[in-house]
Amino acid sequence: MTPSPDKRASGNPATQAQIDLTVKQQREQKRQEKLAEYQKQMARRKRGKLVWWVVGSVASLAVIGLVVASFVLAPAPAPTYQAQNSTGEVPDGVQTYENRSDHVQGAVTYEQNPPAGGPHNPYWLNCGVYTEPQQNENAVHSLEHGAIWITYDPTRIDEAGIDALKAVMPSSYAILSPYPDMDTAVAVSGWNHQLKVDDPTDPRIKDFFTEFWRSQNVPEPNAACSGAIDGPGKA
Repeated sequence: MTPSPDKRASGNPATQAQIDLTVKQQREQKRQEKLAEYQKQMARRKRGKLVWWVVGSVASLAVIGLVVASFVLAPAPAPTYQAQNSTGEVPDGVQTYENRSDHVQGAVTYEQNPPAGGPHNPYWLNCGVYTEPQQNENAVHSLEHGAIWITYDPTRIDEAGIDALKAVMPSSYAILSPYPDMDTAVAVSGWNHQLKVDDPTDPRIKDFFTEFWRSQNVPEPNAACSGAIDGPGKA
């Protein structure tokens, strides 16, 4: 019988026993090496799974954070008002006037400061937020179309006050601009109506919009508030 390749044969029983022991040790060593290699592979797999779990968790948290931030940091939606005829619910302190509505060229001397109607330029001021004073004659034409013009004294209203005024503005048919040398901190003007207040957070400002925004009682209701003149400093 041919001996196994990993065995050596010896005629001496003691020597043969030593050879057999050496072979067993070699086999055990190989088995231990295979076991160690297997354990290393399993450890690598576990580490890989852990890494991917951590990466996936971090990515999931990042996505959740972005979603939350999109809601938290999103700008507040512009308030909505309804175009309507006057309901007669005029806020306290509103002054009412009777003004002409003819189109003229050149500068106009207005009876109100800032004006709440009267002769005006043939081209209206596009509605929006402005950081610089605007021409009366163009802004008054916007009032004729049903827009509301918020003006503020830049020496008395800070950035927080400006933000408060922006917060009550709808997305259209509204103008915000500084107006130096007024006799009030804030004036809110619609055609033939005006409210003057000292506090930009005064709730009557919003009430004014509710009553007079896109009023159907103006000389040219539903006419555009865009497509004409962009004044200086439009945001």
